[in-house]
Amino acid sequence: MDPSEATSKQRGESLPHRPRASKEPNPKQEKPSKPKMPKEAPHDDPDSMFKTGFLADVYREALTGPAGIVKVVTRFPPEPNGFLHLGHSKAIVIDFGFARFHGGDCNLRFDDTNPSAEEERYFVAIEEVISWLGFKLTKITYSSDNFDRLYELAEDLINRDGAYICHCSRPHARYACPHRNRPIEESLAEFRAMRDGKYEPQQATLRMKQNFEDANPQMWDLAAYRVLQSKDTEDKKGIHYRTGDKWKIYPTYDFTHCLVDSIEGVTHSLCTTEFELSRVSYNWLCDTLGVYRPMQREFGRLNLAGTILSKRKISALISGGHVRDWDDPRLYTLIALRRRGVPPGAILSFVDELGVTKATTTIEIKRFEQCIRRYLETSVPRLMLILDPILVVIENLPDDLLEMIELPFSKEPEFGVHTVPFTKTIYIDRSDFREEASKEFFRLTPGTSVGLLKVPFPITATSFDKDPASGLVIRVHATYERPEDGSKFKKPKTPTKALVRVYNPLFTSDNPDSHPNGFLSVVNPNSEEVFRNAIIETGLKRKSQKGVVLNEATPESVRFQGMRVGYFCLDRDTSEENAILNRIISLKEDPKKV
Repeated sequence: MDPSEATSKQRGESLPHRPRASKEPNPKQEKPSKPKMPKEAPHDDPDSMFKTGFLADVYREALTGPAGIVKVVTRFPPEPNGFLHLGHSKAIVIDFGFARFHGGDCNLRFDDTNPSAEEERYFVAIEEVISWLGFKLTKITYSSDNFDRLYELAEDLINRDGAYICHCSRPHARYACPHRNRPIEESLAEFRAMRDGKYEPQQATLRMKQNFEDANPQMWDLAAYRVLQSKDTEDKKGIHYRTGDKWKIYPTYDFTHCLVDSIEGVTHSLCTTEFELSRVSYNWLCDTLGVYRPMQREFGRLNLAGTILSKRKISALISGGHVRDWDDPRLYTLIALRRRGVPPGAILSFVDELGVTKATTTIEIKRFEQCIRRYLETSVPRLMLILDPILVVIENLPDDLLEMIELPFSKEPEFGVHTVPFTKTIYIDRSDFREEASKEFFRLTPGTSVGLLKVPFPITATSFDKDPASGLVIRVHATYERPEDGSKFKKPKTPTKALVRVYNPLFTSDNPDSHPNGFLSVVNPNSEEVFRNAIIETGLKRKSQKGVVLNEATPESVRFQGMRVGYFCLDRDTSEENAILNRIISLKEDPKKV
């Protein structure tokens, strides 16, 4: 398990008996106030969001379920039709964390009621990323596990005069269609005809008979079942990943969600405020069918400014060749952040720092990046990495010279130390040398001296060689004063060559979604810089005393600080012959970056 995953004491509490609440009022539709953002470092206590504030208030509310409930049960119910992004991490932390803190259980429930958009890779990726974030998957369920029971409840709803079959060709507005008052027996027969394949998609729909007098549009006869599988045998839109061709009809989210919550014994149905108006229909359906009604409560969702999270728009970025795939490190899907090397603990710390209220939170990317930097600063070792190296030949040193220089892995002593070779040939970054001296440049130029890290004496540049074709400096000649000490020659280890990818913002606009020419018009052409001739010191394959292993099986967990350059991790495409590094984040925010 990743050392950065969240840890916390389980309280093991059981819920006190709470009386059944009276009729719940409609949720208020208030304009959320702008949340105050903390200026301090992330909280040390990962359970702070459950101890005070919104979620603590939710826990203290009287439950609406039957007597005898002794344990909190929540659920995280993603649709398996795409990859989760950073915004989902807030819901994951809340759903799993709330249950854990109160000694309960959280189900990972796949809301798999739309087979045309669901794929096996999404099921797998969602499970993996939740485990990567550090949450134990004690129970994995599927809405499709309950298709038989949901169908029975749909027939029950018709028999209670709570649903009817509608054949209208266009979506309902706020009006009652001609089919609303058809006889119960007729609707029941038509519903069974839908099940048996009589109708094509959009020819028949089971609608809940709700209340058009209610101002809430979530009470305007929402769809409960629709036909997805066509009679055309070539059309596979209604073929379900798990149930195959058993069903021609499928329940909608509005019908499925509350009833599966009830079936699974969920106590707290925690969701974002976009479902706040749906709470009324959630409660109506449970109460109309006379089944146990869980408590739905809504928190503000997490949005990220300066990037794109929409599945449709990310697909456009991929198809247009702007990014490689859903795990491209320039994106903010969780699989992309994982490949980029962002530690799961930094994501959890970020969510905890934001806190939980009903207000929607829109966060700038730099706020997230600051949280990553703070996390990495004390949790990864430091190594020397040069993106654009120039060879320096120290002419007055013998060819067989070898001095081992001791370097700390970090400013934190518990990380320990390692050694690197000092020889006649060394490397510096191209930005550390200029052909002519100037008052504002304090690094290496001909005739000037500079010190080397932990090396006792300075070097002085005497001349340089250039590539005739490119005009770039390829070699610097220098001198070094060192007394003879009779050291025995040992063959030094050479630096490791690496291909380094440095990631910049994917867009040149802080709000690409609202750009008048569309988000694709502001894609940054320099969002990825590739340094093919970078070198990294031999410490890459060593181990610090703190236990930070630099040759683990999962490449993205091999993280380090490239001194003076940024934080990096190994990419999954790394091989024994070729090291590929991704920059996680720069050492500090660049005010000049796009």
